[in-house]
Amino acid sequence: MAEKKSLLKDLKDKSVKELVQSRAKLKQELHGLKMKHAIKWLKQTHLIKKARKDVARVNTLLTSKIKEKYGNSMN
Repeated sequence: MAEKKSLLKDLKDKSVKELVQSRAKLKQELHGLKMKHAIKWLKQTHLIKKARKDVARVNTLLTSKIKEKYGNSMN
């Protein structure tokens, strides 16, 4: 639980550009975990769920920062 709070705290301080880079890194990590799971090398399958949720957290913060910066209408 503390790990999640520290991740959120770190992400909230980042800019939009840094969040996009973090999301790309997390997606790459998620892809690697899925590939390892597909060939039966991944013993800790719960890491896939954790990585997926981390990507969703970054997406949520990214959306809120963009709306905050540009308003609700992103036209």
